[in-house]
Amino acid sequence: MKLLLVEDDLTMQTTLQRTLGRRRIDVRVCGDGALALAQWRHLEPDVVALDLSLPNLDGLQVLAQARASGLRTPVLLLTARGTVGDRIMGLNAGADDYLPKPFDLDELEARIRALHRRNQQSDTDPAPGPQAVGGLRFAQESGAIYLRADVMELTPRELALLKALMMNPGHAVSKERLFELVFPGEADVQYEAIEVVVYRLRKKLAGTGAALMTLRGLGYLLREEKA
Repeated sequence: MKLLLVEDDLTMQTTLQRTLGRRRIDVRVCGDGALALAQWRHLEPDVVALDLSLPNLDGLQVLAQARASGLRTPVLLLTARGTVGDRIMGLNAGADDYLPKPFDLDELEARIRALHRRNQQSDTDPAPGPQAVGGLRFAQESGAIYLRADVMELTPRELALLKALMMNPGHAVSKERLFELVFPGEADVQYEAIEVVVYRLRKKLAGTGAALMTLRGLGYLLREEKA
């Protein structure tokens, strides 16, 4: 796997090249935001790890320009900025995941490999059909979620949340990404409001054969309920 690390800290560049290199990840580095797009196109990496604080052009600008120019490589944001707003802006700009600094190297590797795996699957998967978990079925052509033969009665926010989870069954979806999908453009809504929607949806999922799980620090996932 080839990773492009866009990071201006020389110590971190060296550490990640050495550590991830031992784990069979080929790490190429770029320390300047203004040069990152050219490197990105030239190297054609499998995953990009992108720091937000860069000289000449910050990470959000690099990401926005990359997506606008058609670069679809999965992007993991590395950020020392702790606010929810920064993370949401990154996801809105086209990031696939984020990892706050300081981070654990094992978690960094796991997130990089997960993005790579997901991208490979999307390249080879057939055209999307119904997604099913337990007794639930999401028909993408109609946008409806069925409980066995009947359409589930859900509020618009519950529906948006459940759709996002059913598109990624068995995989965690970050709280920030879910907030963006459930409360799009609603700047006056408190971040904790997503937990209220999760709580209400979890009650409605009782007896459906699907369980909504909380993964601390990662987000939420939907999986088939164990018998």
